[in-house]
Amino acid sequence: MCTLNLGEIDAVAFDIDGTLYRNKDFFARVFPHYLVNLRFFRKYNQVRKELRANPQNEQGYPDLLAVQNELLAKKLSVTAEQAWAQLDKIVYSGLKKYFARIKACRHAPEFIQRLRQEGKKIALLSDFPPEQKGEIWGIKAGCDVILGTEDIGALKPSVKPFTVLAEKLGVPAERILYVGNSHAYDVVTPASIGMKTAWFIPKIKGRLGSRSKVADITFWDYLQLEKILFQ
Repeated sequence: MCTLNLGEIDAVAFDIDGTLYRNKDFFARVFPHYLVNLRFFRKYNQVRKELRANPQNEQGYPDLLAVQNELLAKKLSVTAEQAWAQLDKIVYSGLKKYFARIKACRHAPEFIQRLRQEGKKIALLSDFPPEQKGEIWGIKAGCDVILGTEDIGALKPSVKPFTVLAEKLGVPAERILYVGNSHAYDVVTPASIGMKTAWFIPKIKGRLGSRSKVADITFWDYLQLEKILFQ
């Protein structure tokens, strides 16, 4: 579905992981690191799944990082301090060097620059620390709001990160376009509070006719999204 134009929105917000860069490019580089730390990543993924499934996630945890660390320590059978040290070494600091080598999706930085020139506010919202990605391919400097859901206290698909995003932008939800690659997290949830949504999918899925019945736009190339909005 392609039902939007630029006049209907005042701000465009982007997920980062898998949206501003292709997951396949990242996984190709990080795979050896993942294999070496396979046990840790399995436990860490279990913890994140449990955090999302807990009803507390919808309203937000008072201290999400502390709860995450406590659960991780139990699964790894280590102290809280040891769990945090591993988390930082393997994930937060450990993955940072890989992002420095990943290229942004084609045309994404130029598209965002054009939005800025049109006076649209730009925001980023990620389930992982945005600072982990450095300057985010030059996009960071032009952003009005950059948020990590861990700091907000609720992981996607909670609606809380999206309501906080709208508040920080100072823009009504219905005047925000949210762009992301996860249908459950980046389309269904923001759409539920009135945001416009654009679902970013792999090219092969697009060529095979995949479309969302929820998203206002389904696209697989940022030139497509630019053409739709600027038509």
